[in-house]
Amino acid sequence: MSEPARLQGLLKEAAALLRQGGVVAFPTETVYGLGADARVTSAVEAVFAAKGRPSDNPLIVHIAKDEQLDELVQQVGPTARKLMDAFWPGPLTIVLPVREGVLSPRVTAGLDTVGIRMPDHPVALALIEESGCPVAAPSANRSGRPSPTLAGHVLEDLADSIDGIVDGGATGVGVESTVVQVQEDGAITVLRPGGVTLEQLSLAAGVPVQLDPALLPESGGVSDQAPRAPGMKYTHYAPKGELSIVTGESQAEVSAWISRSLKEAAARGERTGVLAFDEHIGSYEADCVLSLGSLSDLSTAAHRLYALLRRMDEERIGYILSEACPEDGLGAAIMNRLRKAAGQTVIRLG
Repeated sequence: MSEPARLQGLLKEAAALLRQGGVVAFPTETVYGLGADARVTSAVEAVFAAKGRPSDNPLIVHIAKDEQLDELVQQVGPTARKLMDAFWPGPLTIVLPVREGVLSPRVTAGLDTVGIRMPDHPVALALIEESGCPVAAPSANRSGRPSPTLAGHVLEDLADSIDGIVDGGATGVGVESTVVQVQEDGAITVLRPGGVTLEQLSLAAGVPVQLDPALLPESGGVSDQAPRAPGMKYTHYAPKGELSIVTGESQAEVSAWISRSLKEAAARGERTGVLAFDEHIGSYEADCVLSLGSLSDLSTAAHRLYALLRRMDEERIGYILSEACPEDGLGAAIMNRLRKAAGQTVIRLG
């Protein structure tokens, strides 16, 4: 059997599982998702159970065609439409007013809105279209663990908890979709930074773009509101070891502090690891030294980050330090994920 025929057979089998209320992992252009029919509460509850996900954390619904949107939401304003035209299919989720009674209430976590996106991955689009379902799909990992960018990562976390995996190889972007909501004044609020940057959003929509206050570094990632989008409230993406981010005005000072702290941890008998950019990686000695790529191209860091955190687990690293990066462009998403993975532990020098 040819590879395309084999994949088509797998997709038909996976789509049938979704229609029957099953839970199936599949690749998107960001990370692997754990999908279920968003209309069926028992299927959605199986996703929550497999992940160990808090019940007040809403899910994103994935569609394959524009026509599905009208079935799910009450209206799409002109700014939201501009964003769809510019970035769908792609790593952008738009929070919109949900139609009452269409989706399982577990998807929206009791909110009157729902996050919708159209993934830019042929396997994901084919699976959604073949199933005929709007597919609720958070990342296919145990809640709190680094998101999966390979089918093998899904197996590590969920092998005994789900009905199947469609292996589509490595994902592309590596960090989850950007989540946005258009406000009444027409401005765009970013609820979760991701594969589409603030600069790209502003250019496409021609309106102001702002980060939700809970995302600002000075907030410590804390909000007293119920999360309006995935990733807003809880510690996510964390390795098993203790991770801290080190930042400062002088890179020489940062490198010296990291090097000294790694030596001290090693002297205590801890297995040590560091995540560093290529420009400085030669400065460090540890049990596991991993490259985030170059600061000149942060797409590499976005693509590698979750796999590197999982590699630290594989190497049984208990003490991990990471360099920071500027928070413009993709840097906003990378630093958001790093802070979540570190439980907001940021060591600021100077």
